Amino acid sequence: MEPAGEAAREQQQQHEEQEDEEAAPESPRRPAAPPERLQRREAERLRGVERQRQEKEARAVKEERSEFFLAAFSREREAVEALLAAGPLEEAGARLQGLQRLLTESVRFLAPYEVRKGQEEVARLQGDLAARRRELQPKKKFAFRALKKEAAAGKEEPRPAEPARPAEPAPEAPQCGFSGLEAAELELGPAELLGRDVELRELRGCRVRLRGSPGALRVRGCRGCTVLCGPVASSVLVDECSGCLLAVACQQLRAHRTRDTRFYLRVTSRAVVEGCAGVSFAPYSWSYPGIEADFQSSGLDGSRNNWNLVDDFDWLATDRPSPNWSVIPEQERVSCWD
Repeated sequence: MEPAGEAAREQQQQHEEQEDEEAAPESPRRPAAPPERLQRREAERLRGVERQRQEKEARAVKEERSEFFLAAFSREREAVEALLAAGPLEEAGARLQGLQRLLTESVRFLAPYEVRKGQEEVARLQGDLAARRRELQPKKKFAFRALKKEAAAGKEEPRPAEPARPAEPAPEAPQCGFSGLEAAELELGPAELLGRDVELRELRGCRVRLRGSPGALRVRGCRGCTVLCGPVASSVLVDECSGCLLAVACQQLRAHRTRDTRFYLRVTSRAVVEGCAGVSFAPYSWSYPGIEADFQSSGLDGSRNNWNLVDDFDWLATDRPSPNWSVIPEQERVSCWD
C-alpha cells in the first residue's frame, strides 16, 4: 500500500507545481531595441519629409507673391505710360516712384531675371519721363534762340541753310560727355545736362564734375578717375573701370567688369554688380548749390536710399556675403569733396 500512496503523493505534488507555474504571472519581455542606424535613418526620413513640406509651402507662397507682383507691376506700368502720353507729368512721376517702390519691396521673393526686367522697365520709363519734360520745357527756348541767331545773321537766306539741318543733333536727347582725355579737370552744368545721356569713355586720371540732372550716365573704360554727378533720372552703367571713385544718385546702378572702385551711392533700387572685384560702397554725400532742384527735376524718391543693398550676380550663396564687394568703413569715407 505504501508504494501506491507514495506514488499518489508525488503525482499530487507535480500537479500542484504545474498549477503554481500556470498561476504565476509571466515576466514581461522587453522588446528588442532597434539598431541605432535604423533610428538615425528614420529620423533623417522624417526630417526630409518635413523639409519637403516646408519647401513646397514656400514655393507656393513665392509663386503667389510673384504672380501678384507681375500683375500689379503691369497695371502700374501701363498707367505711367498713359500719363506720359497724355499727362499730367507730375502724376506720372509720382506713379513711377510708386512703381519703383513696388519693385524694391518685392526683390526678396523675385527671381533675378524678374528683378532685371523690372529695373529695365523702370529705367526706360524714367528716360521717357525725362524726354517728355524736355519737350515741354526747354524746346521752345531752343527754337527761339535758333531763330534769333538766324535773324542776327541777316546776310543769308534761310533756305540755303536747310540742307545742313538734318545733320544737327536732335534737341530732345543730344549725347554729351568726354572721351580719351588724361589728367584733365572736366565739368558740365545744369543747362548742358538736363535729361541728356552722358557718356565718359576711356578717361585716365581725370576729375569730372557733372552739376545737374542727366537722363542717364555711362562710364566705360576709365582708369583712376573721380566722377561726381548730380541726380540721374534713370540708370548709371559702369563698365570695365578700375581704380575710380564715383559719387552718383540714380534709380539703378549696374557695374560690370569693374575693379577696385569706390561708389558713394544714392539709389532707389538695389545695385547690381557682375564680374566685379574689390568694389565698395558708402552713402552719397557730394553736394553743390542747386542740387535740391536737380533732385526734384530728376524725379528720384528722396526718402529711399539702398546704397548698401547690392546684388552680385556672380555670388549665389545666400548664407555667406559676397567677397566681391564691401562697405567702406566710416573712418575711410570722403567728407570733403572740393
